[in-house]
Amino acid sequence: MPGALLALLQFLFALTWIVYVIYLPALAMQAGIDKGYVPMILMMDQAIFIACDWGAGVYADRIARTFGRVGATMAGITLASCAAFLALPWIAPAAGPGAFLFLTVLWSATSSALRAPPFVLMARHADPSRGPWIAGVYLFGLGVASALAPYLGFALKQVDPRIPFVAASVALALAAMALAHAESAVAQTVQQSARATEPLPRAAVMSLAAAVLFFAIGFQVHFSINSAPAYQRLASPEALPRLMPVFWIGFNIAVLPATWLAGRFGAVRVMTASGFVGAAALLACAHSASLDAILPAQLVAGAAWAIALTSGFALAMQVGGAERAGFVSGVLFSLLAAAALVRLAMASGAVPMPIRTLLDNLPFAAWVIASMITAPLWARHPHVQRQRDR
Repeated sequence: MPGALLALLQFLFALTWIVYVIYLPALAMQAGIDKGYVPMILMMDQAIFIACDWGAGVYADRIARTFGRVGATMAGITLASCAAFLALPWIAPAAGPGAFLFLTVLWSATSSALRAPPFVLMARHADPSRGPWIAGVYLFGLGVASALAPYLGFALKQVDPRIPFVAASVALALAAMALAHAESAVAQTVQQSARATEPLPRAAVMSLAAAVLFFAIGFQVHFSINSAPAYQRLASPEALPRLMPVFWIGFNIAVLPATWLAGRFGAVRVMTASGFVGAAALLACAHSASLDAILPAQLVAGAAWAIALTSGFALAMQVGGAERAGFVSGVLFSLLAAAALVRLAMASGAVPMPIRTLLDNLPFAAWVIASMITAPLWARHPHVQRQRDR
């Protein structure tokens, strides 16, 4: 039951972000902010995530150590986040740019309660061997919402923004409260077993963090910058809403099997192998000459991203344990936000865009580098290998 609630919580949280991005240009203009500043607002959001995701993870660890539970605090901050989000379409037309930006900052900062803290909740009350499963369930909710994003972008064009903002806020608040209640029930019956995992040396942790950053940059550039032009070379613009979700279909197909792979063969091994396979798929996506070639490549690329990301978060839970799950997962979420910030800076012109040839091959290069970073960790740190070896 907590796993299903975790997936639902992340699905609804991702939907709030999608709704926010869809309506942000119109809401900003209603608040008196020129639409040219919208990319800067999105970059501001990611900069806030970089700081607050890590901070929320550290705070969740501290709350869990002090009180034994984190769900109630997480739900309380989520209610504040939902209130700020709900207020955006109501405040924007009347209160001006200052109030609108304040609500945006408040929502961005408090929404960090829905990223690292749920990992702390699950790490403290689930069997340690189920770390890959927890990561997979979490990411499955995000993947389903991401697959729906292109359809929502068209379906909500003529809808009053107050309707989806209210629906998403209320549903997310209810899911957060339900997960907090589930923690209380599970805490009565589940005893956390002792951890035998030896902490990774700082250099190894830094290597894993660097690998996640390169994986995330490759994903951001591939999906958000390169995929649409690649499809448009081969199909009409009207086909994009049907084609863009193909990557996320591959992601959702692979994300749950990835939990078994990480547990059976070791998260580091699986992350490295998926990176090399995914890099080949990204190269094929960039240079495919037909839809028949690019669609399977997109499916494989999405599956590889699911496997790499699931392995990364499973490893974070394994290395962090019950005491530091928030810190380690918070670092990963901050790195994902940093990669999104890089992509937004490139798309907005704040960072010079490479020439098309280099841009097409950047995701391939980033994933090869990420896999080369993790590959040496196989032999150096066998205690982060297969769950059954411990």
